[in-house]
Amino acid sequence: MGKGKAVAASATGGKKKRGIRETLWKYRTLELMCLPAIIFFFMFSYMPLPGIYVAFVNYNYQGGIFGSPFIGLQNFQFLAESGKLFELTKNTILYNLAFIILGNILAIFVAILLNEMRSKWFKKVSQTMMFLPYFISQVLVGILVYNLLNYDYGFVNTILVKLGLEKWGPYSDPTVWPVLLVIIHLWQQTGYNSVVYFAAIMGIDAEIIEAAKVDGANGFQKIRYIILPGLRPTLVILLLFAMGGIVKGNFGLFYNVVGTNSILFPTTDIIETYVYRAATTEFNFSRASAVGLYQSIIGFIMVMISNFVVKKIEPDYSLF
Repeated sequence: MGKGKAVAASATGGKKKRGIRETLWKYRTLELMCLPAIIFFFMFSYMPLPGIYVAFVNYNYQGGIFGSPFIGLQNFQFLAESGKLFELTKNTILYNLAFIILGNILAIFVAILLNEMRSKWFKKVSQTMMFLPYFISQVLVGILVYNLLNYDYGFVNTILVKLGLEKWGPYSDPTVWPVLLVIIHLWQQTGYNSVVYFAAIMGIDAEIIEAAKVDGANGFQKIRYIILPGLRPTLVILLLFAMGGIVKGNFGLFYNVVGTNSILFPTTDIIETYVYRAATTEFNFSRASAVGLYQSIIGFIMVMISNFVVKKIEPDYSLF
């Protein structure tokens, strides 16, 4: 018996397997630092989970969530029977794909440019100027866009008239808004998104970059063979997180910029704006909850698929 224990101890390098209590006590400082985040997610992500039941009942104020009559999947027919489910889902996913792909490419490009700047004063000023649009309210963004593109007295049409050209009416042309909305989103979000990549560049070992310079690598070679591979783990993780919200649109941007202009709905109507209009006219919280559950399920499936693909290609970069 003693010989067996000795063999087991030698196989594990003479170390006893640490128990759960010992592990928790050893890392108590880190656990205490994580406690606020754990409490936050428990209160706002796990405790509301029973509220999913609202999607399967005909909610009324008198009965409450669990006292309302159960109607099964009838609330999910709200979008399916309206004939707009495919169009709304398509618009939401395509916009989010454009936001994710172009947003990350532009954020990486800006972060590399900031890293290559030699003047610290100019670098700080540039970061501040690019970061400011992120803090502008979507309501103000909508007002700004309207004053730029208004047909009667907008800034753009005023310039066109001065140049002897015809006026441009974007608020009656739904085909131009996919490009306009993507540009507005990138203008507002790129500065904020570039901070993450800039921090990742700062975390790359400076000795590797110095060794490359000694070996004769120029600026483009440094970016291609050192910086871009160093950003790959950050990019993969951000993409995986973004896939979870692939069917959740930027309601503030779309509602404040486009508003209730039905002419533009074929190319600008997303799930959130459609549900908002329906909820404010019918006050049907069960249907709104059903749509939210639909979005969450699709987002969960997308994260699982994306993580599976990443795990097959680069197991070290997967979430789990």
